[in-house]
Amino acid sequence: MMSAGGRVVKAGTSLCGDNRPSARRSRLYRLAVARMPWREKPMAETRPVDVHPPYLYPDYKSTRLRAPAQPLVRVAPSPLETAGPVFPKRFVGESEADLTTWGTSAPLGEKMVLVGRLLDEDGRPVPRALIEVWQANASGKYPHPVDDHDAPLDPNFLGKGQVLTDDEGRYRVVTVKPGAYPWQNHPFGWRPAHIHFSLFGNAYAQRLITQMFFPGDPLLAIDPIFQSVPEAGRKLLIADLDLEQGIEGMALGYRWDMVVRGPRATPMGV
Repeated sequence: MMSAGGRVVKAGTSLCGDNRPSARRSRLYRLAVARMPWREKPMAETRPVDVHPPYLYPDYKSTRLRAPAQPLVRVAPSPLETAGPVFPKRFVGESEADLTTWGTSAPLGEKMVLVGRLLDEDGRPVPRALIEVWQANASGKYPHPVDDHDAPLDPNFLGKGQVLTDDEGRYRVVTVKPGAYPWQNHPFGWRPAHIHFSLFGNAYAQRLITQMFFPGDPLLAIDPIFQSVPEAGRKLLIADLDLEQGIEGMALGYRWDMVVRGPRATPMGV
């Protein structure tokens, strides 16, 4: 298969005009085949629904500054991107997936356990992928100098962790449910509770980012970041309550699977 004048052409197909014999034979052949009573009609081609947010979403003010103003340029992948080593198991310690064990005592807030799987477009697990998470504490405060939200920091909660998926693409994170917080995007703007995710492939050059939200949050309807995702993709960003994954009397359980590529892909760039 090759490209000719912007068209994709199968090998052996004539690129001549309609006045050439090969074009006439092709047209007659298609007409004859179309008249055969046993001929099955081809399935209608369907375009996959785009679930990823656009680069520019005016209601999300920072996209006005960072959205590209010129057409994107495709850059060939470097050898590091295509053949980088997978992350070894020793790259991440087991304790790094538990965000509640960084301090001298338990952090404040509603403890939760989040589980899920990282899958490819065919539903196959993506093993030994590095997943990073970061979030606000239960009061909606990040331990970051630019966070001027008038809420208390929690000395026992740093709000970051990482985990490697296992051979079945599974991950498990223990944390506290983050709080909502105000932001200056628009009057009376508040971000719904969410957890940031960063997914790595074979190397650091292969990175995707997204956000996970919680079911039943009324702030989702007025959050420009969540609303920037096409409607078909929004539900893919919301975790499911899964009590059996929690810890009896201690932590609620949630489940959130992520899919990279394909028609069921999780929205990225959120």
